[in-house]
Amino acid sequence: MSISSLSLATLGLSPELLHALKDKGYEHATPIQKELIPVLFGGRDVLAGAQTGTGKTAGFALPILQELARDFQEGKHYVKAVIIVPTRELARQVHESVEAYGKYLPLKSTVLYGGSNMTAQANKLKAGVDIVVTTSGRLLEHVGQKNVVLDGVQHLVLDEADTILDMGFVHEVTQILSMLPAKRQNILISATLSGSVKRLAEQILHRPKLIEVDSMGTSAKNVRQVIHPVSRELKTELLSFLIGSKNYQQVLVFVRKKQEADEVAKELNLSGLKTFVIHGDKSSGVRARALEAFKERKTRVLVATDIAARGIDIPNLEVVINYDIPHVTGDFIHRIGRTGRAGREGLAITLLSPKEEVAMHDVERLMGKAIEREFIEGYVPKVEKAQRGARNTAETKKKTDGAFGKKKSSTSETKKKRKVTKRDGYKTFDASKQKQDSGKNKKSGRGRK
Repeated sequence: MSISSLSLATLGLSPELLHALKDKGYEHATPIQKELIPVLFGGRDVLAGAQTGTGKTAGFALPILQELARDFQEGKHYVKAVIIVPTRELARQVHESVEAYGKYLPLKSTVLYGGSNMTAQANKLKAGVDIVVTTSGRLLEHVGQKNVVLDGVQHLVLDEADTILDMGFVHEVTQILSMLPAKRQNILISATLSGSVKRLAEQILHRPKLIEVDSMGTSAKNVRQVIHPVSRELKTELLSFLIGSKNYQQVLVFVRKKQEADEVAKELNLSGLKTFVIHGDKSSGVRARALEAFKERKTRVLVATDIAARGIDIPNLEVVINYDIPHVTGDFIHRIGRTGRAGREGLAITLLSPKEEVAMHDVERLMGKAIEREFIEGYVPKVEKAQRGARNTAETKKKTDGAFGKKKSSTSETKKKRKVTKRDGYKTFDASKQKQDSGKNKKSGRGRK
């Protein structure tokens, strides 16, 4: 049986879950669902390599929902499953999916993240829930205020574990682990199965099943990628030109820094392209409204930083444009994974300045392939003299900046002058004059004239 013809009904899902999936238009299992669901029904711990957009949320949520519904006792709502994610956007997205899949089940779920009303979240927890989708920091806050008890947790999911590590949340996760019962099912899902992720897996998982489907580098196969070399100062102009001349109607633009994201969004709005922006300094409500407007095509462009955009799921997103190269090389794959989802075709464009070439080579090395370059007339950057590294002579200093930093020049004109001291005055004193003067004023003895 081919993957495309594999029905979700063949995976042992309950009628209630199949009904909810049908409401969403889901009939066939994705590769990650085909691998993940049967293993989780068997109760094993799992380490899975999978990207967002591959159906992984359903892959881990459906078995958990079915297991909890099977053993559910009327009126006994307490936290039985915890799903930890790195960002508030991903928390909302995963919770929406959990609610949609479990709409015909007696289970209750809630979502916890920073920037949202703490009291309202606490009231939902105290009313009783079975599944919590949360960021690590906000969960610890509720534990500290005794709004939630975790000693009844049967299932733990760490979604996008690589991002959790990159964002420095591993210590918070470790605290949460110490509060959970030893006997539970653990599911760790990551776009990359790096050394740090595997070390985390060794601490959490017990004899896990390793599943690698659409992990980093493979899920980009449906995305056409192209690089447009451009001078740094012409990037925003080229960005506006591309969107307008190609008539792209829905474009997600990634920018590395928050301040630059605001500036790019301002310039695009001035050029007539309706643009919203989201980043870490924006409130949760503002980010949610901007994302919803973009999904509903009420705005043409959404400019986002990597942190704010993690977990964004826009069906049929046409184009992703990398305004620059991310700090973390692996985030490049997450960026382009916003398009070309669920087997659809996508387009990812990168605007590359000469100073980012080194970082781009790291990306290409990670992906295992070179990305096509297309030059656009009027925006082609000037060719700089090739770097010669350690063989540079004193006359031909290295003039090219690094990927993210600026190299200070050390030419003779810019060298700092040494401070003049008294010792310098002694050096310039006329020694011959000193001898003449001493001859004229020579005294032959004490008191003699």
